[in-house]
Amino acid sequence: MSPAMQPRLRHSRLRRAMNGLVVGITVTALSGCGTLFHPERKGQMDGRIDPVVAIANGVGLLFFILPGVIAYAVDFSNGTIYLPGTQTADVDVMPLDENMDVAALERLLSEKTGKPVSLDSELFVVKEVESLDEALALVRMSGINDSERLSTM
Repeated sequence: MSPAMQPRLRHSRLRRAMNGLVVGITVTALSGCGTLFHPERKGQMDGRIDPVVAIANGVGLLFFILPGVIAYAVDFSNGTIYLPGTQTADVDVMPLDENMDVAALERLLSEKTGKPVSLDSELFVVKEVESLDEALALVRMSGINDSERLSTM
């Protein structure tokens, strides 16, 4: 290799490395840091903002404005920018009989909630799950605490 080619080769390697770095940062910022770091938080509606996720999204603002703004938008829309809430929900685990009909299930749910329950409504979904974690994930994804959506119904 001639001495004249060495600076070009070094410049080409540096340029490839910088391009790779920019692409990596952009892809991370576009997907939202909270969504990458804490996918289990998806579906949270509000709470205290996680400073680590907010700062990581802010790094996207340092490189380019658009990736940082998109990262914030993705994390706010997914709810992954919020710290897990201090509110807790009680979940009763009730094994159901195989011969239980809809009327018996409505009576059982009415008894547990203290309110009349009709399973004819499309707002109710009865589903058998493998674990409590799966049940809680389904509740989070349903947007049950989404007051805006519930107020329109």
